[in-house]
Amino acid sequence: MMPRERVLITVKTYPTLSKKYGETVCTAGIREDGSWVRIYPVPFRRLDEEQQYRKFDWIECDLMNSRSDPRPETRIPVDVRQLVPVGHIGTDHNWQERRRLLLHTTTVFTRLETLIAAAKTNMLSLAVFKPTRITDFIIEPDERNWDPAKVEAMRQRAQQGDLFDEESWRKTFQIIPKIPYSFSYRFEDEVGQSSEMQILDWEIGALYSNCLRKALYDESIALQKVREKYMDAFLQTDIHLFLGTTLQFHFVAPNPWVIIGVLPIPYEQQISLF
Repeated sequence: MMPRERVLITVKTYPTLSKKYGETVCTAGIREDGSWVRIYPVPFRRLDEEQQYRKFDWIECDLMNSRSDPRPETRIPVDVRQLVPVGHIGTDHNWQERRRLLLHTTTVFTRLETLIAAAKTNMLSLAVFKPTRITDFIIEPDERNWDPAKVEAMRQRAQQGDLFDEESWRKTFQIIPKIPYSFSYRFEDEVGQSSEMQILDWEIGALYSNCLRKALYDESIALQKVREKYMDAFLQTDIHLFLGTTLQFHFVAPNPWVIIGVLPIPYEQQISLF
């Protein structure tokens, strides 16, 4: 068996429905040496509360290679009960430890063509990217409901009791609401190449849902609040993007990358010599 992995969680995508796995989350993070790992599938909302790790939590678990996903970083959790936080990296000293691991230990890419070529040759499917300029935040209407076939498949599997050995989650579990909009950044890299990538981070879906409740379910107000956070607030930081490829388009799309997380890290503080 492979040695137990220690992973700093940096990415949790908004839950999606799978006919095979039910409701799942794509989790990704970096090891202490800066290398990336994708942990999939994770039935995150069916984990016990003490197992529900946050971003920038360390977890330690046994992982194995995926037979169905050829992307180089993808691993399957041997036992989801191991996915418990064992530590956390906070924002002390201007995000010093997060900055060390995410901007200095791992590789930060600045050119899109480098990433696209790496995906085509199956060298990379996860990366940190520093956009030179973010030019727009795009909001587009999306399907308002989950695919009925996937919902039905999940319900049948839940009734059959074959999703997980642990049964307690079934008593209270409800499928997470679908976000009826898609959100994207349009940006340029260091040589001026432009791209538009969808943001699949759980945080943007949760932000929309929270704003919607506070706005008494006025979608226009909720969308404006999301825009203010992702354009006005985040663009005041040294913003970096966590990128990943989707399995469906990893080898075939002209640009297979999507945004799976946003890192609005504060600028490094300059120490004056005078």
